[in-house]
Amino acid sequence: MSVPVSVEPSTEQPRRRGLQTLRSQAAAVPRAWLPGVVGYACLLIGLLDICSAVFPKLRHTKVHTFAGQLPGATTTLAAVGTLMVGILLVLLAHALRRRKRRAWRAVCVLLPVGSALHMLRWHQPGPGAVSIILFVVILVHRREFYAKADPRTRWRALANLVVMGAFSVLLGLLIVSVHPKSELGDPTMIQRLEETVYGLFGFDGPIRYGSERISDLVAYSLGALGLLTAVTTAYLALRPEKPEPVLTAEDEVKVRELLDRHGRRDSLGYFALRRDKSVLFSPSGKAAISYRVVSGVMLASGDPVGDVEAWPGAIKVFMAEAREHAWVPAVMGCSEVGGEVWTREAGLDALELGDEAIVDTSTFSLSGRAMRNVRQMVKRIERNGYSCKVRRVGELTLEEKRHIADAAARWRGTDTERGFSMALGRFGETGDDDCVVVTAHKAPEEGEPAGPPGSDLKAVLHFVPWGPDGISLELMRRDREADPGLNELLIVAALQEVPALGVRRVSLNFAMFRSALARGERIGAGPVLRAWRGLLVFLSRWFQIESLYKFNAKFQPEWEPRFLVYKQTRDLPRIGFAAMQAEAFITLGLPLIGRGKQPKGPQPGQDRTPVGTVTEAA
Repeated sequence: MSVPVSVEPSTEQPRRRGLQTLRSQAAAVPRAWLPGVVGYACLLIGLLDICSAVFPKLRHTKVHTFAGQLPGATTTLAAVGTLMVGILLVLLAHALRRRKRRAWRAVCVLLPVGSALHMLRWHQPGPGAVSIILFVVILVHRREFYAKADPRTRWRALANLVVMGAFSVLLGLLIVSVHPKSELGDPTMIQRLEETVYGLFGFDGPIRYGSERISDLVAYSLGALGLLTAVTTAYLALRPEKPEPVLTAEDEVKVRELLDRHGRRDSLGYFALRRDKSVLFSPSGKAAISYRVVSGVMLASGDPVGDVEAWPGAIKVFMAEAREHAWVPAVMGCSEVGGEVWTREAGLDALELGDEAIVDTSTFSLSGRAMRNVRQMVKRIERNGYSCKVRRVGELTLEEKRHIADAAARWRGTDTERGFSMALGRFGETGDDDCVVVTAHKAPEEGEPAGPPGSDLKAVLHFVPWGPDGISLELMRRDREADPGLNELLIVAALQEVPALGVRRVSLNFAMFRSALARGERIGAGPVLRAWRGLLVFLSRWFQIESLYKFNAKFQPEWEPRFLVYKQTRDLPRIGFAAMQAEAFITLGLPLIGRGKQPKGPQPGQDRTPVGTVTEAA
């Protein structure tokens, strides 16, 4: 399907953020390969610097001819300096490949210093030529390294302390162990480890060497490793911190205005109001894209919010921001129309990610053979004393909101709050009164005393608005001790009652790779398709891919495809890893760059994520 999209005329006052991004857009880079080549050359020089400083006999091996063309040292201080330069070059190589401006500045200092240390070792200018040549190359092509720094977080300092500390211990242990002929006695591994740890803090350890030069070399090298770990950690901890991704009050008002006018276009539009996302507007302010940066991936979700004719302007701002910081651009879960605009305007590729289940409430019915299982389950759960209430969130009292939020938090089942692309991450806050909440209650049995307020609550569904006549599922939770079938009861109750609220369209869960699962189980499916389906079924043990698809299929929905938009095929593993981090299916123990904090207040959390969330899908 082709949708004509024209660039909007600039008839309104340009939005400041959009114009600033467009003005700072980096020029087209004619040598896209150069940063990668320079980065790997920097990495190679750093590794050989480390080897030449650590291994005393390297210059007597066959590697001498090659290593002699790189920075080195003959004196103890020069060897220690070479070690520090080598480690810093290795650390900066990745950032240099990503065109980071600060990494370029640091490497411009380190390469001449390394070359000078090399001259100190061999007392001749020739061997340092490679470093000088690389220095000249990056100086001439300085425009290639334009990217700004990533969003910062104090946790980077702690991560650096752990990683650099472990690396320093291992490298220090190697430095201590490569001089066996100079050691006095036969030190054990424990003593070598003690020597390493003491040396990192600048103290003498239990090992003694017969050569004073070797003793100084080991001591200064260990001290340099400890100093480098301390300095880099202090730098990361004390540098000014950039604000985390956050939806400002002003941005939220603008996005809500766009949703009021164009919200019915995309069922995921309301999720742009997550408070831990940043937002970029088109130059005229008629469209916006919300995103978060995770592990160097600029991750948007759904279609741009606003007038479709203004989408190209917002996409250009988004791509300019990605280029300015050397982030990998990606979009999760955009519609077919959105994918078409993204691929045309930004030159990206699209991959079908799965299907969204959408039910038309005007045609939904429990009658018929296809709905027999759902009908029987609903009747059974109703006979067990369960009933449902369907209300707008604005109709709830403050106490009811608190009970629902607390219950949903207890039923979450994990310590980590999941969700990004199809989750709001909050409940009952000001501005969300049009959301719809469906609650399941169980009356006390005959003769059983009534419990405290809220104790009869057994399950909850939370829907966000989708234009004036639609709602989109955001949360599905139930008490794990409640009877099976509650989720079916809640969805049926919602589909039957929301027409009274003016709702005609209901978007249910997103089913990853639904078409592959459906085609793979049909007669005549080929071996490749069956193998792919088998892999998805295997992965369903952890991610509920198949069970979520079958659960959604019970309600006879229409399936709307959703797509992943990406720049290059080689970026897919990185984008997938970043998406899993954003959805909190992968946690690394420390908050990641670009991961904003969830807002405080009553937050039941959410379970509607692209890889399955139904707690009871069988």
